Amino acid sequence: MRHYSPRTEEAYVGWVLRFIRFHDRRHPIELGARHLGAFLSHLAVHGRVSRSTQNQALSAVLLLYRHVLDAPLAALDDVVRAKSPRRLLVVLDRTEVDRVIAGCSGTHRLVVALLYGSGLRLMECLTLRVKDIDLARREITIRGGKGGKDRVTVLPTALLGPLAEQLRRTRERHDRDLACGGGAVTLPAAFGRKSPGAARSWSWQWAFPAARTHVDRRTGERRRHHMDPSALQRVVPDVARRAGIAKRVTCHTFRHSFATHLIEAGYDIRTVQELLGHTDVRTTMIYTHVLNRGAAGVRSPLDLCWPSGMGARTPRSDRSPWVPPTRRR
Repeated sequence: MRHYSPRTEEAYVGWVLRFIRFHDRRHPIELGARHLGAFLSHLAVHGRVSRSTQNQALSAVLLLYRHVLDAPLAALDDVVRAKSPRRLLVVLDRTEVDRVIAGCSGTHRLVVALLYGSGLRLMECLTLRVKDIDLARREITIRGGKGGKDRVTVLPTALLGPLAEQLRRTRERHDRDLACGGGAVTLPAAFGRKSPGAARSWSWQWAFPAARTHVDRRTGERRRHHMDPSALQRVVPDVARRAGIAKRVTCHTFRHSFATHLIEAGYDIRTVQELLGHTDVRTTMIYTHVLNRGAAGVRSPLDLCWPSGMGARTPRSDRSPWVPPTRRR
């Protein structure tokens, strides 16, 4: 009823079940703020979860009490909050990005290239519709990104050919599905009620469809979903390991690398903020840590002693003679 995404629904239901099982399967109406505080403190102290995970569990249980049981809870001042340490982002250099992309194959290679070339989140890329890709203007429109925001980002020229080929194969598969009586995809809730026929139109098809169809649990209709993100989440770390990259590489690492490399190239922070879809520029400012590294940043005093490297130390005869200090009486 609140139009949350299926992934949010699944996560919230899971946290509510864990809350109930934590209190010996008692009905939530018998529990209160004290019990919720004990559950959240257990997650932080014994479960050692992150702050974002604890906040997600809190949001799920509060939604249960406010909008399902109609019994809002009191303040939770005595809850032990999980700590959120400030960590620097993992960023790949251009050579490492090239090695990972070259190590992928097929559709996975195109998706990884889009993650880096357009700064997309993984689900933003996999949920692209055909109508959101403008090859002529070299633009990609992100619909309902994080926080429900829309934005426009750049489409790399190097991917125009591969994307056109991907859309051609997708069109052929869609035509076969239509011939078999299928070809439907999931539509946004409100639009699906207004224009149910759009589910089979070409413009609303997923740009990266799944290989298999599925039966929608709500309507009972056979549809084709987009690619499963878990497959790529397994492929990327494995390719990075085989490429000899000694960093923790995930699909989101390419978004960090996209923003970092733009700032290194001299693009202003507001432009990068718009491309990433950040509401607050302070979120984008985290990528400016790269400006304090490398040759353009602080120079180590060791490099002043050995400007040519440790193997090229200046002989003693070529240096200034050592003068002993004056002794005091």
